[in-house]
Amino acid sequence: MIPNENYKNLKDSYLFYNISCKINDYLAAHKGARLYRMGIGDVSLPLCDAVIKALHEAVDDQSKKEKFHGYMPECGDPELRRTISEYYRSRNTDISADEVFVSSGASDELGDIMDIFGNYKTAMIMEPAYPAYVDANIMTGNEIIRLSAGKENGFLPMPNEIPDGRTADIIYICSPNNPTGAVFTREQLKSWVDYANKIDAVIIFDAAYEAFIEDDTLPHSIFEIEGTRDCAIEICSLSKTAGFTGTRCGYTVIPRTLYRGGMNMHDMWVRNRTTKTNGVSYIIQKGAAAVFTPEGQEQIHKNIDVYKKNAAMLTEAFDKLGIWYCGGKNAPYIWLKCPNDMGSWEFFDYLLEKIQVIGTPGAGFGSCGEGYFRFSTFGSPDDTREAAKRILELFSK
Repeated sequence: MIPNENYKNLKDSYLFYNISCKINDYLAAHKGARLYRMGIGDVSLPLCDAVIKALHEAVDDQSKKEKFHGYMPECGDPELRRTISEYYRSRNTDISADEVFVSSGASDELGDIMDIFGNYKTAMIMEPAYPAYVDANIMTGNEIIRLSAGKENGFLPMPNEIPDGRTADIIYICSPNNPTGAVFTREQLKSWVDYANKIDAVIIFDAAYEAFIEDDTLPHSIFEIEGTRDCAIEICSLSKTAGFTGTRCGYTVIPRTLYRGGMNMHDMWVRNRTTKTNGVSYIIQKGAAAVFTPEGQEQIHKNIDVYKKNAAMLTEAFDKLGIWYCGGKNAPYIWLKCPNDMGSWEFFDYLLEKIQVIGTPGAGFGSCGEGYFRFSTFGSPDDTREAAKRILELFSK
């Protein structure tokens, strides 16, 4: 038996391992040191009251014979699917309930969705990129076209920047982007949609951070763009939207009109889910449904506002220092150019040693991330305020 030899082509996931090692070494040498962690992508605020109430009610339901729920429908509770469909409709985006698939989170879906594409395709990935895009395609044996983004295009590459003669079967777009915080406009996304339709590619649109968009002119969903029902799949998550990082729930949208090679990709995904999953638990789906109630929406946006204020504290410091950055306003990440031409890891070490502030080196998101750095806004306001103060003082000297 020969296992999947594509795993031999995976690089060690050294980014967060190296960060952890450096932090542990520092703490070992500086007993009792206080660190200000601005690198973590996990949320720090608890689930909102509406979600907690729904979770408790669902747990109680499981203790009563007349309300007990066993296996849930593999593609999601019909009521939750309708609720998410209505959420799209509130932004004038027509997605039917049966085009919504409830999942255990975006990360799971980003890997599992490869099943319906098959092996040995070509995937176009804009870098800097969420590392899972790359690794999922390497595991599948896909060829990867790395489309580099940089300061010159605001980390928003366009189809006219693709090398001549290169085309792809799958195109990854993350907007608002992790790690850069950059957000595509409607016009920019329309160019990508037109390109995908022209070459018969499918866009996988990662909308995990759509709830952070505050500019009404920016699209929250790829399906707000004309022509996407024939070329796009959208994957979304409640992890950052509603603090479900430890609770795990998300959703995927596949239009009924999406065909490739004479096969309906929506129906293929139904078959995949009904074969490979037993559905997301009743308790979790009840909590997820509460996110979309008026109370839930009001409460989760109060938490998001806290993270946005964290972003404002950091960007104010960078503005005063004249440091170039993108993100922060419509996204929970800030992507900055390392001062004084420092390398990504050099800047990490400098911040740790001098002011005990931790971020994420941009080089960990692809080679074109070298010389850049990611700050997360998911920390506590007190820690963020102190980190911003220390950064301002350090680079004002």
